[in-house]
Amino acid sequence: MCIVNREEAVLRELNLYPLWQRRDTVAPTATQAAELVEQKIETASNKSRGQFISELGWPELKTMVRDCTACKLRAGCTQTVFGVGDEKADWLFVGEGPGADEDALGEPFVGQAGKLLDNMLAAIKLKRGNNVYIANIVKCRPPGNRNPEADEIAQCLPYLQRQIALIQPKLIVALGKTAASAMLGKEATLGSLRGKLHDYRGIPLIITYHPAYLLRSPMEKAKAWQDLCLAVETMQKA
Repeated sequence: MCIVNREEAVLRELNLYPLWQRRDTVAPTATQAAELVEQKIETASNKSRGQFISELGWPELKTMVRDCTACKLRAGCTQTVFGVGDEKADWLFVGEGPGADEDALGEPFVGQAGKLLDNMLAAIKLKRGNNVYIANIVKCRPPGNRNPEADEIAQCLPYLQRQIALIQPKLIVALGKTAASAMLGKEATLGSLRGKLHDYRGIPLIITYHPAYLLRSPMEKAKAWQDLCLAVETMQKA
């Protein structure tokens, strides 16, 4: 019984449990099933969660995010919001987390902030899904649209890190303070971070305002435009 409990615990932690069997395949014997479980446990138990995620391809990563229950956010949202766009994009835009519209539709930046982001993309001759990928720091909507907490970001960040590794963008644009702080691994004011070029694991990183903030503070749009110009200049040199 202890062995079964250990197996289930490991598989649940890595979102590999329960093990479903397709109806059109031949069910393994009890011995074969036990061997498969042991193989998964042996492989998974020797790796940290971050290491395990870092080796996933797109299909496995999407499945793991869809079924993730690693933090308390999943219990309060409709669905996870993985990300959308060109999986080989040069441009990656990273926001904070899903809002109510995103939670309902399963796609990032689809509400009023999303419309503004689309306008920002159009201003620099870009279009959602065309050489552009859009994701968030956390994949589940925080209740009441509050900022995600440190432990929630810590659980979700490996997913974004793997997305970045798979996409291999030439430039990342962090939208807002939460995204900026998570990607830089430090707390700082947005004013002190924007207007300059940062580095994320060898990839140029530019920080600007979140579109939702610009909706509330339209006077800052001029500064956001400066940040987008810096992004274009940086991409031209890449």
